[in-house]
Amino acid sequence: MNVKRDVTKKPRVEPDADAPLSDDEFARGQGAMLARRARAATGLSQTAFAGRFGIPVSSLRDWEQGRRSPDAATRSYLRVIARMPDGVAKALHNDAA
Repeated sequence: MNVKRDVTKKPRVEPDADAPLSDDEFARGQGAMLARRARAATGLSQTAFAGRFGIPVSSLRDWEQGRRSPDAATRSYLRVIARMPDGVAKALHNDAA
């Protein structure tokens, strides 16, 4: 089998690791840190955390992996969960209300 190679093709250039992040990349990184911190405060798996706090598992996974950034309301919600996980869970699942 004869395979022709394009010798004029430029070599693949890796992105500069020292280049500053774009605003979008920075926001996704911040969202990832917030989501991981909130879940770490509970000690729960992604599935258990999502079920307990009413968050879609796929969204949580995307936030933690930096694929997407949570919106402003969700970032606030994650901050509250990180500080008071039991209080938030109790408020969400209080059937006496």
